[in-house]
Amino acid sequence: MSTPYQVVPVRAFKDNYIWVLRAGRNAAVVDPGEAAPVLDYLAAEGLDLVAILLTHHHRDHVGGVGTLIASHRIPVTGPKNEPIEHLTRKVSEGDHVEVPEIGASFEVLDIPGHTRAHIAYYGEKRLFCGDTLFACGCGRMFAGTPEQMFGSLQKLAALPDDTLIYCAHEYTLANIAFARTVEPGNEALAQAERAAKELRARGEPTVPSTLAREKATNPFLRCADQAIIDSVNKHLDAQIVQPAQAFAAIREWKNRF
Repeated sequence: MSTPYQVVPVRAFKDNYIWVLRAGRNAAVVDPGEAAPVLDYLAAEGLDLVAILLTHHHRDHVGGVGTLIASHRIPVTGPKNEPIEHLTRKVSEGDHVEVPEIGASFEVLDIPGHTRAHIAYYGEKRLFCGDTLFACGCGRMFAGTPEQMFGSLQKLAALPDDTLIYCAHEYTLANIAFARTVEPGNEALAQAERAAKELRARGEPTVPSTLAREKATNPFLRCADQAIIDSVNKHLDAQIVQPAQAFAAIREWKNRF
């Protein structure tokens, strides 16, 4: 059964995407860090806002909520254990979120690491994952541990390969530049870079990605691959053998790239 809603990226700040889920005259938004772009889009398209979904507490993901709910009395769903104002429903793994006005249904996944209680929304092979998994990258760990982030990425990697990855930032080309340093011989990565450059040259987003593409190109999902482990060991002059250790090393490498 096909999903009844469309997903449209609305740009915010320098490189954020606010995802608008729309069907008919109704729309929900994921991570509205800024209200003005959302209000402009709704007005231009003649849409009514019916729900807000939040993945974590960072200001560039929640900053527009107060303004949006001032003119729309709507449910605001977000992670149970994050300091977020205006939530009408607090959720965590095992909960389900319905937005009946657009025919959307999501399973909530706990994916800590970037923040202590970051969540994702998964339904109909669409994943809204905030700042945990990016195209060819992953989020920094501000309040979580490498072990948590590694576990969260492994959880996401277990979803179907054709899952669409709706991350919240246009970081793809910078992430690919780092990934090619880690794994210079990866031809799938070279192809991904060419495709991403063409999209950006046309002013188009490089996301959503697919989980299959990420498994083939994203070093943070490829930590068990021997080529990745060898590259990390060469870079650090180390003898890492475990994927979780390789992940922590790659994340620290990326922090300084």
